[in-house]
Amino acid sequence: MNDNDTSPDPTMGRVLIVAGSDSGGGAGIQADIKTVTMFGAYAATAVSAITVQNTLGVSDVLPLDPDIIVRQMQAVLDDIGADVVKTGMLHSTEVIEAVAQEFDTRSDLKLVVDPVMVATSGDPLLQDDAMIALRNLLVPAATILTPNMPEAARLTGQAVETLDDQKRAGDALMGLGPAAVLVKGGHGQGADVCDVLVTEESIEVMTSPRIDTVHTHGTGCTLASAIAALLSQGAPMRDAVSIARDYVHEAIATAPGLGKGHGPLNHMHPFQQSD
Repeated sequence: MNDNDTSPDPTMGRVLIVAGSDSGGGAGIQADIKTVTMFGAYAATAVSAITVQNTLGVSDVLPLDPDIIVRQMQAVLDDIGADVVKTGMLHSTEVIEAVAQEFDTRSDLKLVVDPVMVATSGDPLLQDDAMIALRNLLVPAATILTPNMPEAARLTGQAVETLDDQKRAGDALMGLGPAAVLVKGGHGQGADVCDVLVTEESIEVMTSPRIDTVHTHGTGCTLASAIAALLSQGAPMRDAVSIARDYVHEAIATAPGLGKGHGPLNHMHPFQQSD
């Protein structure tokens, strides 16, 4: 590119993240920005809630008004634009309805839905009555839905405890309308973590060695944001999921060990390895 050329880089990719803030920096908006940036894409945000949390848990949540959340989305989309919208913590029915309505007016966007329900510490992040809105409004619009096993169980109303359960849940969730579903297996048992990617064409099991560690805070946010960044740059779905999984696995393996509880991942590992 010419030094005087100020036109946008078409290969960068733009991701608008609609999620909660994590004061500890390991999950939520903070993890999303780090991840998207490490993949060379541009991260913009619409903060849905402010949480008071660290590696030991969530001690308070300040939900933001749905109108403020939507206005943040509009401010970004009407100016900078986006290729992908990635949603995380959307705590209430009213917030989900507002975000879904705004997304429906933007037909050219891809949507990555991480159905955040519970923090790694076990603290609830989604009101019980918001589940129906999530199922009915956001899941059908998703380019990819990325539930872990407990989230898949709540969305389907079925037990999700084994690999076969993951496959059945993925197939059932596809029936709600998303283009793809990734049922993550981090809550499963065994020497390997098995994630199940379901599309209209196939059901594929992706495996990686399970790492014995407590430093897994923000893994779901990080994986979904990595997928979003890659999709924003034009990567095919399977490639985006595979590359994102490898990134998260290494981020867990090289976690810095911060905090007294469930510590954050090492989002910067590609940069460190390149030194």
